[in-house]
Amino acid sequence: MALSIRPETPADRAAVHAVHALAFETDAEARLVDALRAAGRLTLSLVAEAESGDGPIGHIAFSLVALTGPDGATIDGVGLAPVAVLPAHQRRGVGGRLVEEGLRRLREAGHGFCVVLGHPGYYPRFGFLPARLFGVRWEREVTDGVFLALELRPGALVGHPGVVRYAPEFDGIWRDPPPPGSAPRPGSPGDGFGSGDVL
Repeated sequence: MALSIRPETPADRAAVHAVHALAFETDAEARLVDALRAAGRLTLSLVAEAESGDGPIGHIAFSLVALTGPDGATIDGVGLAPVAVLPAHQRRGVGGRLVEEGLRRLREAGHGFCVVLGHPGYYPRFGFLPARLFGVRWEREVTDGVFLALELRPGALVGHPGVVRYAPEFDGIWRDPPPPGSAPRPGSPGDGFGSGDVL
């Protein structure tokens, strides 16, 4: 599929909201993006457009996260969430292109690491590893392998074990994290806002 990926503009906001509202079971992710944007917490927001030029068919958001170590020292990273593709364009690699381009731009901007609460069968293809391998965990308990991390800058997580906290806007959307012993359902809101097999 011929595809262009570019930064979101103010003219895209209604379409971006619609992409998330249609891609997920509820409009929670759509409202999350609106809230992150309103709070000025979107580090990077990209839209995907098909060659037909009918407007955004996919969207990905990255926002700052804080990694707090045992000594209380904090370093900033980036969280991938959410990512969505209109149902009619899913399973065509649009989501993967958004992830790849987003990570490329984050590396160029000098960010150290990225985390995602996502499907363990999908995100490792982009270089993500279980965050526990870096001594890093999410502030909530989730299934092993569901919380993943990627060093955008080699060595960025070396010597920095700790707990990751997302922006406060996420507090209203972390409804029911995947219970221990289960994997998130691809495409579901509990999948970490972007998923596996449908993107």
